[in-house]
Amino acid sequence: MPQQCADAVLMIRPAAFDYNPETAQTNSMQRPAYGGDGSAQTRAHDEFSNVVHALESEGVAVCVVDDTKTPPKPDAVFPNNWISFHEDGTVVLYPMRAESRRRERRMEIIDIVGEKLGFKCARVIDLTYYEAAGRFLEGTGSLVLDHVNRIAYACVSPRTDPEVVAEWSRLLGYEPVLFDARDRNGAPIYHTNVLLSIGERYAVVGTGPIAEADRARVVERLAASGREIFEIGHTEIERFAGNILELASWDEALGDCRLIVMSTTARTAFDAEAFARLSACTDTVLTVPLPTIETLGGGGVRCMLAEVFLPT
Repeated sequence: MPQQCADAVLMIRPAAFDYNPETAQTNSMQRPAYGGDGSAQTRAHDEFSNVVHALESEGVAVCVVDDTKTPPKPDAVFPNNWISFHEDGTVVLYPMRAESRRRERRMEIIDIVGEKLGFKCARVIDLTYYEAAGRFLEGTGSLVLDHVNRIAYACVSPRTDPEVVAEWSRLLGYEPVLFDARDRNGAPIYHTNVLLSIGERYAVVGTGPIAEADRARVVERLAASGREIFEIGHTEIERFAGNILELASWDEALGDCRLIVMSTTARTAFDAEAFARLSACTDTVLTVPLPTIETLGGGGVRCMLAEVFLPT
């Protein structure tokens, strides 16, 4: 059976993290709160290191690659948008809307992941040619995947083009489920993983923003998988409650186990009852503080983790 949860991740240590006005055009969750004194990079570096140490302490294999200082790449800490690693050895490279983010793609990273984690690349699917046509698909930001049932959920936005979703699904053998969702101001939700997370036994879904014409269809497909459904709204989404990820690990006492990773901000978005139910769906909930990365970058801990699925 396909793995839903990866037990290894790629993370990029930022070298020039900062607020990016180009990406902010389509990401309403970015806030230029800290300004221009160079301290954002220092804080982001510390937050990044804390995530690495927290994951490793729970037995998750982490491949850390340093970002290159030139050219500056303010969003390099979010590698899941430009690359994905699959259980059959497939690597996918994705078309990015922001030109500043296209600089993040470095082919040598595939080799580094292979060396550090033992991932054996069997083929590379390069979808970046879609950029010339103005069509984009930003990795597992745009796609939230039910690997067990081979379903790819995608919220249509300027960064998630239906044509590219269809091509990705054809090449990878997934069924696409597309839908529309908008924030409080009526703008398209920029990435699907802001409002949807699928683990082995749960699905957190932001039903509030999903268009009424699509809402029941999406929830029914999620429920049909047998997972427990947690519905959240705009407030929880804005606090990154949908931007969480379940990973696999191993514990001497438990053996194979699962952990949900979320930010401290996301943790406070769940009320006591919902958090208790969600905790019962996994073995461990790991929380990490990310105030700088979430505020300036507009992405949470899930965006920092490019899952690496190793053959079983």
